[in-house]
Amino acid sequence: MNRASRIFVAGHRGLAGSAITRQLTAEGYGNLLLRTRAEMDLTVRAAVEDFFAKETPEYVFLAAAKVGGIQANNAYPADFIRENLRIQSNIIDACAQFGVKRLLFLGSSCIYPKLCPQPIREEFLLSGPLEPTNRPYAVAKIAGIEQCWAYNRQQGTKFLAAMPTNLYGPEDNFDLETSHVLPALMRKVAQAKATGAGEIVVWGTGTPRREFLYSDDLAAACVHLMQLADADFETLLREDSPPIVNIGTGEDVTIRELAEMVCRVLGYKGALRFDSSRPDGTPRKLLDVSRMSALGWRARTRLEDGILRTYNQVKDRWLPTPE
Repeated sequence: MNRASRIFVAGHRGLAGSAITRQLTAEGYGNLLLRTRAEMDLTVRAAVEDFFAKETPEYVFLAAAKVGGIQANNAYPADFIRENLRIQSNIIDACAQFGVKRLLFLGSSCIYPKLCPQPIREEFLLSGPLEPTNRPYAVAKIAGIEQCWAYNRQQGTKFLAAMPTNLYGPEDNFDLETSHVLPALMRKVAQAKATGAGEIVVWGTGTPRREFLYSDDLAAACVHLMQLADADFETLLREDSPPIVNIGTGEDVTIRELAEMVCRVLGYKGALRFDSSRPDGTPRKLLDVSRMSALGWRARTRLEDGILRTYNQVKDRWLPTPE
């Protein structure tokens, strides 16, 4: 991948895609192919094929997806599996049909079994039952991995699937009905401080452990992968195992520790109340990141620093400004 390469970032307005776009731009890649949903609906096969035929991208970052937290996944399981399967299938098929040199498909750590040994290695895929609350989304992402692997074996493509841990950053979804745990906590804490509320309610028991990766770190990892020399890239494309690589920090915290950290960073002095009637989800999800480390990449942003950086960038948009 060189600075003049035609690069398509699918989902360039989302949390991951916007960070990848910023990273590419910062590194001098000037031939980016970007389309909004209004310009190209990725769930429509004909629209995707027409785009690939006209623009002939050489490299593709597939960061487009329908995503959400536990509440959204529970409420709209059909939407999550349908839209993600359509988006993935259309783009992966087009990459093979139109001779894309490399594809990086972004999945999620929820592809791994609910009660997986920790830290989670890539070979643990399909080794046990999934977490029920986001099973449709996870199954869709697993299908995308399998599709990449199938094309690699049958047609000699170079399609790689990257599995990020829980992401956060300035382009995150902060809607309390559909967001993931960290942006939801940030919004709750900011609003509680601004209104003088004495406590905030946190879903679950606070005991599950989660790993969090700042979006700009993910972007740096994705670009690093696409810049690898052929010999290094192809070590990840073995015929006898799915072409996947974990991307994370290698460190995790409990949800209680996370909530306390958000309160500390935002300066909230109120109480935390944990609602154990709400689902906890998977007990722990910590990725083994030794493959990425062996390829010369490690995350750089400390969780506390990333939370503060995110808050400082979004608070003027909609978060109440703390006193």
